[in-house]
This record gives sequence, structure tokens and C-alpha cells, in this order.
Amino acid sequence: MSRQEMPMGTTTAWMTTDAAHMMRPLALAAPGHAPIDDELTFDHGVRHQRIAGFGASFTDSSAFLVNGLDGGEKRTVMQRLFSSDKGIGLSLLRNPIGASDYARWVYSYDDMAGGVSDEHLDHFSIEHDRADILPLTAWAMRINPDLRLIASPWSAPGWMKDSGTMISGSLLKRWYGVYADYLVAFIKAYADEGVDVHAITIQNEPLFEPSHYPGMPLSAREAVDFVLRHLRPALHAAGLRTRIFGYDHNWDHPEYPEYLLAHAAEAFDGIAWHWYGGEPSVQSLLSRRFGDKPVYFTEGSGGDWIPAFEAAFSNVMRSGIDILRHRSRSFMLWNIALDERNGPVVPGFGRSTCRGLLRIGKGKQVEYTLDYYGLGHFSSVIRPGATRIESSQTPSIRTLVCDNPDGSTGYVFFNDAQRSRYVHAGDGALDVAVSMPPKSALSIIARGGDSGEVGA
Repeated sequence: MSRQEMPMGTTTAWMTTDAAHMMRPLALAAPGHAPIDDELTFDHGVRHQRIAGFGASFTDSSAFLVNGLDGGEKRTVMQRLFSSDKGIGLSLLRNPIGASDYARWVYSYDDMAGGVSDEHLDHFSIEHDRADILPLTAWAMRINPDLRLIASPWSAPGWMKDSGTMISGSLLKRWYGVYADYLVAFIKAYADEGVDVHAITIQNEPLFEPSHYPGMPLSAREAVDFVLRHLRPALHAAGLRTRIFGYDHNWDHPEYPEYLLAHAAEAFDGIAWHWYGGEPSVQSLLSRRFGDKPVYFTEGSGGDWIPAFEAAFSNVMRSGIDILRHRSRSFMLWNIALDERNGPVVPGFGRSTCRGLLRIGKGKQVEYTLDYYGLGHFSSVIRPGATRIESSQTPSIRTLVCDNPDGSTGYVFFNDAQRSRYVHAGDGALDVAVSMPPKSALSIIARGGDSGEVGA
């Protein structure tokens, strides 16, 4: 049965306790009489942000790996990623505009050799994406009609930069207008392929200039100039309503998005954040200061720097709940798929330590990683257009609760304690007693009055 077609009184639950028991369905029974450790309450009358969705990225590397699977396996993977009935129902993609660090080679959509420029973009082409990225993105949209695409550039074409290359170097001011036209050409070319670009960020991680993969520093002052004088007018002239999100970098430098909003709040439809530094509370602080400016979390990668399983899984659950409780409308991880060496990566990148939602190894064996299941704990019960409601927390139990557009309610609980907790959660839609082992996650979707006891 589709979760969008849940009859009144239906409750479904999934729990993760360890690497061998990830998102296992749980049967519900009548509540018991054991002493309650944590009492959770919810207020559907106190409503917060709308949720746009959950997702990850079809980087060049990810799309190449997924599209290289055999037909039956590929269909299974796509269903398990994007279907709300047969999978975790991802509803957002954030795809790079041109090459990122996770690409098989460095490319843009207008590559010119020997320092030659292309002022009129006569050589612009998205041919590269027609092999893997576009077909999979369009397929994902067919599986989940609610899916939206966000696109982010890692670098302008090399001939637009003072370095002459996509690796290092800054965008030359004389090419601001042409670069705006380049981004518009990308949006229009995707539209011609039947793929709508819902939003773009103007630069991935603008405060970082990598020396071993495509990147491009862009100051807050330059970002305001580029968007106000070039990108916004170019979108308007093309009749496009694509949204623009600013910043797209870490929590530890809120002065950058603060400058954007102080000088050009009307030019940005939201602020995008990553998790590689700082704390998610800055999302709320900045949003409140600027009239509830929309917040989007667009990238967080799991990787070898956090030991698997418990610490890494706990980081996904803990961070996801905190990010969404601090006003974010989205929660997005990074690569959809990587290989057994955490690649492919661009030549010269070196050793990769990132982890994808999937690991596709030799022989095209597919492993669904802890990030897939961690993200699934959110996306399987909280649908696009949901509204986050007020939910209590305790020192042990973190919570996220959202009312879905179909009348159901999605609950995500994480036991951050070192011992099991017996939790009671009750409101008009749900009345359950839950035995939660240490560092376990529980997701419930409920519609109508229901009561039961959940055991691990």
C-alpha cells in the first residue's frame, strides 16, 4: 500500500539499532505498563517551516556508477532511492553544474583550449550530461513527481577565470555577464530535455579555493554584485523563475550570508548551508534576523573521518534532527553512489574519504550504506510540503515531527543516550510506548487515532 494512501488509523514504524538491523519494520501492539523513562509531547497548533524534502547528488561519478548497473539492478536502485512505496522516497537532487571533485575528469559546458574565449557561448553544450546525469535525473522525476532539482557550480569555465583553469582561480569581472548567460543556458538546456531546475546556488563553498579539484572563491561582495547586476536580470530576461540560494557553505562563517541578506535580501530566495564547520543554530539566528528568510541544508557527507557504524549513524540522525529543528527546509547528503575506493574522483584529487548512500563495488555489487538508511529515516515518513510542528525533547531523546499534506504525521526519534530508554509518545494521531536501545533511531508514520507498544 502506498504511504500516500494510508487509511485512517494506520501506523507504520521502522527502527535501526545497529549495522545488522537498519530500518527494520516493527509491529505495533497495545501499550504496556512499564515505567516510562521519557515522555514526549507534540503540539500540532505550533507550526514551523515547510519541508521541501530530502536527497543527495547525482554527481558525474554517482550517475556513471548507477547508470552502469544492469537493467534490473538499476531499476531496483532507482526505486529504492526515489519511490515512496518501494524505497525511501527521496525528493531532492543537488547536481553539480559541470565537474565537481566527484567527476571522472574536469569539464564545463563550454570548454575552450589555449586561452580562447567564447563570449557568445557558441560552443555551449550539455552533451556530457546526456550520457548518465540527465537520464537518471529525469527517471527520478518520473518515479517521484514531487522531486525538485537544485544545481550548483563548482567553477566557471576556465577561460572565464584569472587562472585559465577550473582548478583554482577567480572569475574575471569582465565575464560576469557571460557567466550569468552560461548559467541561464544550462537551465534552458535542461528544460529542453524536460528537466526543470527548481533552484541554483551561485557557487559551491565560495570561501574555499581547492588546489586539487574544481573550485572558485567568490566573496560576499562579489556574489551580491553578480546576482543583482547580472544573474537576476538574465533570469528575468529569459522568462525563468528559477530560485537563487546564496552562500552554500559552512555554519562557521555566518558573516558571509549575513552580508548577502543585509545588502540584497530581495535577490536571494534562501540561504544554503553545509555541515563541515560550526553549529546549525546559526541557521535559525540568521533566518530570524532577516524576516524568516528560507533555510536550506544542501550538503553533508559521511566519511572515514567518523568511525562506522554507531558514531557515523548517530551523526546523521543527530545532525539531521538539529538541522531541521533549526528551520531548514531540506536535509541533503552528498554523493548518491561511490565505488569501493570512494570514487571516482577527478585526476590528481588523491585519496577520497567520503561515503555515498550506495557503494557500488567490483562486479557491480550494490551496498546500501548507513547514510542511505539514516536519510531514509527522515524521507520515508516526512513528505514534500510537510510542516514541522512543535515537539518536545529530553536529554536522551531527540525528536522531529511533521504533519504531511495527506493528513498523516511523520515522527523521527533518536535515542542519543548510552542506555535503552522506554519512551511514551502521544498526541491525536499517535499513542505508543517505545523501547529504544542506545543510539537507535525510530521513524513512525501515523494517520488517525492509533495506539501500540513498539519493542526492539
